[in-house]
Amino acid sequence: MSIPNPRIKALFLIIAAIATLFASVATYLERDELVYISLAVISVVVLPILLPPVLTAIAESPLGRRWDVSISAILAGSAVLIAAHVTQFDASFARWFDSLKWEALGAVGQILIAILAVWVAWRQNQISEELTGQQNVITQQQTIDAYFQGISDLVLDPQGQLEDWPLERAIAQARTAALLGGCDADGRAKIIRFLSSANLLTPLKRDGLLGRPILDGTGGYVVDLANGVRVVNLGMMLAARDVSKTDLRNADLSGANLMKASFFNCDLTGTNFGGAILAKANLRGTDLSRVKLFYGKLETATPRDRLHLPNFETGEYTGAIVEDADFSKAIDLSEDNRKYLCAWCGKKSRKTIPGGCEDVPNRLGR
Repeated sequence: MSIPNPRIKALFLIIAAIATLFASVATYLERDELVYISLAVISVVVLPILLPPVLTAIAESPLGRRWDVSISAILAGSAVLIAAHVTQFDASFARWFDSLKWEALGAVGQILIAILAVWVAWRQNQISEELTGQQNVITQQQTIDAYFQGISDLVLDPQGQLEDWPLERAIAQARTAALLGGCDADGRAKIIRFLSSANLLTPLKRDGLLGRPILDGTGGYVVDLANGVRVVNLGMMLAARDVSKTDLRNADLSGANLMKASFFNCDLTGTNFGGAILAKANLRGTDLSRVKLFYGKLETATPRDRLHLPNFETGEYTGAIVEDADFSKAIDLSEDNRKYLCAWCGKKSRKTIPGGCEDVPNRLGR
């Protein structure tokens, strides 16, 4: 029976404390009868307070909820002990235990302890690496956030969209290059998505006086592929960089040098590669749904030529350099993009293009 009243509980505990003091004194005086009486008083006072929560905890524990399994385990253990005693197994085990050469076991124990110490050190190093990785991720995100804020301050300057001040664009481009070089794949993807969404990678048409971007009358800016000025020109910032297994949907990578970049298993839905250099890039397993590899008509589409300037207006210059790029297991490749890749990929890359290239002549002649 529990004691609900707190005052009564406090009184009982005071009595138990006094009885404990008497028991200690009686033990010192070797008065066993007083010790027994004090212990009886302590038991009568303490058990009503102690037993209910203990029984409740047992009932709510796994052993209490599965009382049938718990009792069965106890009975089975008792049966095993009785059987061991009846069959003299316990005596045989005791004799075998006494006959062990503890010196040899001590050496084995030292080896086991050494192995355990090595495992503990390895585990500590693993945990330390995980913590370092987490801290690096946090630091990288803070750096990217600061970069976003800095670029936003330049873009939202009262004079607007970085205007035509070369120094501001140069600073923005330099900060972008430094950050892309020090980030991991996820960090690079975040930066590219931010810059693309803000039209900072898109060549915008500007007026001939202050270089202000021209509005298109529908809430956006006029894109000028031939003569437009990009706020941030990626150039070779992503060449040979790893952006694999990231989300680059609707990114504007037109005109960028992406040679030997890894886009393995990326989501490139709607990404613009017009005029980009994808030579020797890894696009295995990428999602190429609605991806743009060229402008203009497929019949007149040609890859970027370093010997002459592009001509977007006539449609004669339209495409990305895709020679020796790997498109194995790419998905959702449109028919026009397939034909473009087949026409301008080398013999090795043509074998990796989904859908095959048997029906498309190779314009590179190899």
